[in-house]
Amino acid sequence: MIETLQIKDFTAFADADLAFGQNLNIFVGENGTGKSHLLKLAYTVLATLAQGKRESKEATPSDTFLKGALARKLLGVFHPDGLGRLVKRRPGVHRCEVTLGTRDSAFKTGFYFNTKAKSEVSISLLPAAWLDKLPVFLPTRELLTIYPGFVSLYESAILPFEETWRDTCVLLGAPLARGPREATIQKLLGPLEEALGGKIVLEASGQFYLKRDGANTEIHLVAEGLRKLAMVARLIATGSLVDKGCLFWDEPEANLNPKLIKDVARAIVHLSQSGIQVFVATHSLFFLREIEMILAADKIDTRFFGLQSSRNGVTIKQGAAPEDMGSIAVLDEELEQSGRFLQDETKS
Repeated sequence: MIETLQIKDFTAFADADLAFGQNLNIFVGENGTGKSHLLKLAYTVLATLAQGKRESKEATPSDTFLKGALARKLLGVFHPDGLGRLVKRRPGVHRCEVTLGTRDSAFKTGFYFNTKAKSEVSISLLPAAWLDKLPVFLPTRELLTIYPGFVSLYESAILPFEETWRDTCVLLGAPLARGPREATIQKLLGPLEEALGGKIVLEASGQFYLKRDGANTEIHLVAEGLRKLAMVARLIATGSLVDKGCLFWDEPEANLNPKLIKDVARAIVHLSQSGIQVFVATHSLFFLREIEMILAADKIDTRFFGLQSSRNGVTIKQGAAPEDMGSIAVLDEELEQSGRFLQDETKS
């Protein structure tokens, strides 16, 4: 479980020190304020530690392996022209510093690199152990429709897609979980399958289908909003989102109607209550309000992060309540529009 993230001169952030909630963490800000960058950075570190034992064949992390592995993952996830391009842009040579703090000190990781870095970072804090659970990253679009053949194509050709897509497709194709976790899985799946109106199945052909009343519907014929819920359902069914681990979800409300946004909000809270630490980036007032209403009845350890652009880069206000985020322009605009609409209705 991640406790803190300290960054200096990383992309749009000059200096930031984030303290996370055990259950749910929500990042709010306008487009371009770096919400996705924070999610991707934390994901990159966890994914490197989770994939490292298999890739390195080392019992514990070594400086030699990790400095190359972290650099490769940063390049794969962010797709910059070069590693040094992730350092905050300003004249001269500067150094980016990142430290990820975890509840279990064995996984704490720190590294840095400068604007001239190409294929390696320098390790400032070497973790003592590998993670045994892969994190999950859900991008703004659903991935079930591109799943067939995507992983093999990604690994054999240069594609303009972030590595998070490849990682998530690997998890979507994992076999269904069996054993002691099945009771927990069914409890989490129940509300999602009710919203979907059926179950998600992966056929031997590599195609996903929504099974309703004994009939299969090709997943690309299912509404996009339902496909997003279907991704979560599949990752629960395979055990990727069960018991422990981290879920990073970038704008879960994108392209969803209000009813489905409510379903997604409930799914996120249920997952965070079940032991999954959830990180969400959004700029939707509707989604944020829905989360607030759910949390009013179900108290969990939640942190809110408000991102705002300034002359020196993006600043972050954080706290246990939405009002701790400060004034967020995109939310203020939605509130102002609601006020104007009600005013016009009163006049008429």
